[in-house]
Amino acid sequence: MAITRRRALLLGAAALSVSLVAAGCGSPAGPEPAGESAAPTSAAVSDADLQKALDAGGSITVWAWEPTLKQVAADFQAKYPKVKVNLVNAGTGNDQYTALQNAIKAGSGVPDVAQVEYYALPQFALAKSVTDLTAFGAGKLEGTFTPGPWNSVHAGQAIYGLPMDSGPMALFYNKEVFDEYDLKVPATWDEYIAAAEKLHEANPKAYITNDIGDAGFATSMIWQAGGKPYTVDGTTVSVNFTDPGTQKFAATWQKLIDGKLLAPVGSWSDAWYKGLGDGTIATLVIGAWMPANLESGVKAGAGKWRVAPMPQWEAGGKATAENGGSSLAIPEAAQNKNLAYAFLKYANVDEGVRTRIDAGAFPATTAQLQDSAFLDKEFPYFDGQKANQVLAESATQVVGGWSYLPFQVYANSVFNDTVGKAYTSTSTPLQDGLKAWQDVSVKYGQEQGFTIK
Repeated sequence: MAITRRRALLLGAAALSVSLVAAGCGSPAGPEPAGESAAPTSAAVSDADLQKALDAGGSITVWAWEPTLKQVAADFQAKYPKVKVNLVNAGTGNDQYTALQNAIKAGSGVPDVAQVEYYALPQFALAKSVTDLTAFGAGKLEGTFTPGPWNSVHAGQAIYGLPMDSGPMALFYNKEVFDEYDLKVPATWDEYIAAAEKLHEANPKAYITNDIGDAGFATSMIWQAGGKPYTVDGTTVSVNFTDPGTQKFAATWQKLIDGKLLAPVGSWSDAWYKGLGDGTIATLVIGAWMPANLESGVKAGAGKWRVAPMPQWEAGGKATAENGGSSLAIPEAAQNKNLAYAFLKYANVDEGVRTRIDAGAFPATTAQLQDSAFLDKEFPYFDGQKANQVLAESATQVVGGWSYLPFQVYANSVFNDTVGKAYTSTSTPLQDGLKAWQDVSVKYGQEQGFTIK
């Protein structure tokens, strides 16, 4: 994902419908173009094949909005001068997905590589719109990536992308505010609520955090609580927001809503940036990619903010969740799959990883997360704190077994029409909002031909 405005993009939009599934499961978008670099996914592709494609040269088109890829592409071309990388920003998030869907349908203009967020990847995978990378030896990369991102690019034994970054969650808090109001850094969600009450009572203009309804945040919180509202087996899915983990989140967050303890502003808005800077929004529970956003967007907070482990549902717990992140995938209709995979490997496994980290990205690769230079980096913004130590530990504690719907893009787009009402209306409890979200998601899935259990 892009380093800026990441969470806003996770809301998606209804424009990208599961007509993708119908298109992918029906007739193909077009024939696979012939050529030395084209790689049928049914045949194994060796490292020698990849090197042969790099030596022969050619061009690939990469659709991505993530800014650090610009330098990665430049470095890749310098190392392999016969290869030309056409890096195209076809839109962020859903805008790009819509453009990609349209190109697939038209059978022309499909890129060789596309950035696809983890929550959106199942939709393209089910439609067979992206290539299974096991033929390229991607299965051998198990252990290269942390469990959350690695699980997110899988569908059964198939691997539909290589993780580009990750978003293990942590608590970002304004230490100056916490010191002023004698607040304890919360280790549990009960302590978090207590801190919220104490802060808002002392200063009615200050809030522990903001939230007016965010699908990505809500699902991440449910994930951390052990909830598994989505189960997916091909085109058979279930949606159930009455599971214990979901109810645990709903009951806890309802206390913050009822107490009017959440700043009524949307993330990434001007009011949000202002609140983070002036101390009226005291914490964020968010993905590990957040430091670069604070440094660039909340300059007034420099030296005031710190990073702590994500509050736990039970004292002494060590459970986290992912919040954001993207893969690089190869569309099934790509013309230069060997060159495309060589670029994926360079960007997400080899030298490109360091390039992106140096530019502020948070890696999905275990080697970098265990590297002393990465872990011991001092952040001036956090008053010299070695924040990566907290964030890297979170990456090892992501709860396993989470699944997104194969139409999560649509589901997220209707979150505010359903669950969002709970944040603005006292007559709609959060659990009722989640039930409405469940009902709309089930209805949509049935209309698109999914079997809903």
